[in-house]
Amino acid sequence: MKYNFDKEIRRRGTNSIKWEYILSDKGVFQLKSTDRFFGKDRALPMWIADMDFQSPKPVIEALTKRAQHGLYGYTKKGDAYFEAVVNWMQKRHGWKIRREWITTTPGVVTALAMLVRTFVKPGEKVIVQPPVYGPFYLAAEFNGVEVVKNPLIYKNGRYEMDFDDLKRKARDRKVKMLILCSPHNPVGRVWTRKELTRLGEICIKNNILVVSDEIHGDLILKGNKFTPFARISKEFAHNSVICTAPSKTFNMAGLSTSNIIIPNKDLRARFEMTLLNNALLDASIFGGQALETAYNHGEEWLDQVLSYLQGNLDFLEDYIAKNIPQIKVVRPEGTYLVWLDCRGLGLDQAARKHLMEDEARVYLEQGEVFGPEGAGFELMNIACPRSIVEEALARVKRAVEK
Repeated sequence: MKYNFDKEIRRRGTNSIKWEYILSDKGVFQLKSTDRFFGKDRALPMWIADMDFQSPKPVIEALTKRAQHGLYGYTKKGDAYFEAVVNWMQKRHGWKIRREWITTTPGVVTALAMLVRTFVKPGEKVIVQPPVYGPFYLAAEFNGVEVVKNPLIYKNGRYEMDFDDLKRKARDRKVKMLILCSPHNPVGRVWTRKELTRLGEICIKNNILVVSDEIHGDLILKGNKFTPFARISKEFAHNSVICTAPSKTFNMAGLSTSNIIIPNKDLRARFEMTLLNNALLDASIFGGQALETAYNHGEEWLDQVLSYLQGNLDFLEDYIAKNIPQIKVVRPEGTYLVWLDCRGLGLDQAARKHLMEDEARVYLEQGEVFGPEGAGFELMNIACPRSIVEEALARVKRAVEK
């Protein structure tokens, strides 16, 4: 069927974090409700990784049918659930996994914290590659673990890994884990097989476990190819934990379902014991039903979404180049998040915040949220009707001119 992603759907009144809350100044997970962003002169929230598109029709129908059953007692994920995950990885990414490798959690952020708790002792270290998704830092800090930064290199409008720096820092015997963002949030890189191989070899040599957050792995833009880290070799699979979920792919984050794929039997047993010790057991009967349906019947929807996102990105790049040349677009290879280099505006963080929120009334995610390496940048979510993208850019243009 043909989906209409141009249709704007009202989300206020649904407790939508994206539309009814903004980040407070107290931390990544701290939100504050706001009404000033709504009304006739609505503000446009284009920050948190949440689409303004309805999920695939088969998912909506399956959840409606399940809800009408009227009994919502204890459930456990069955054979059909795991078969759907196995088949999706094979069909979409050419990665043949086994059912027993899959451990479920309420979300990838939860899994990251539990993985650090399982494999890194307080006082030991975890490598991250900033500017990077804020909860990577918190997963370490909440568990008394030191964060070691291996900053990405921004060169000629594109980000690359700094392998020389990584080699030096990986030699520290206190480093036990590297959390990889693949595809990368916020810079949008889809790492090549060559890049991932080089990183994996450094980690193998220094006995560092790779935890690869691949939650955006289905959202790959035209001309790019995603490589699951563990698919590269048996050695890499044995030394990695792969975090996946249907949440970003099919706009189902509120259904709290993710799959942590761990080929190494011993690592998997240790992680599952941590989940048990923290009472993180199976939950969300609707999440399981939604995943199963989306992976089995949602591919047509996903292909249409990717085509629509490509159109939004092309429009955004053209508009900014012609109308707001002070801002440079770091072209994403994956995800629906666009990293904007706003340093040409000549504004500090506070002034940039005032420009976007108060003058343009467009709520983006400031680059500083992703670490000091993101200073001067803004992150824009373009997974919304094109009319919203157009309106947001026109507002920013007027605010900059003013």
